[in-house]
Amino acid sequence: MNAVDTNVLIYRLDRHDLIKQAKARALVRRLTSDPTPTVLLWQVLGELVRQLRYWQDKGQINRQGVLRYASAVRKSFPLLMPTPNVLDHALDLSARFSLSHWDSVLLGACKEGGVTTLYTEDMGAPVNFDGIQLVNPF
Repeated sequence: MNAVDTNVLIYRLDRHDLIKQAKARALVRRLTSDPTPTVLLWQVLGELVRQLRYWQDKGQINRQGVLRYASAVRKSFPLLMPTPNVLDHALDLSARFSLSHWDSVLLGACKEGGVTTLYTEDMGAPVNFDGIQLVNPF
């Protein structure tokens, strides 16, 4: 199973780096039609909405744009909600791999949800944490 990190979804909209934007759009398009399922992690959705609201506060996007993009992302992939085990996995991963709290929570959600590939430019991708392959699509 696949998942994408927040940065992929942000670059898909961000016009400041057109090369990353094109790569993010191509990746999301490919994942929505790929037979291997891709999920949207709750933390990623929350981080995305926070960024969209920041852009809204700066006048870079309007409220309708925030709602439209958040809705489009939610419709693209099934939403994977956290369970209590996510925190247990996160604490274990952070201790063994010296990860930040939020990175370990993201990987804990991947581990709990059966995600084997996380597309991200963070955490030193490409690397593998407990069977979760991090792939930098940029």
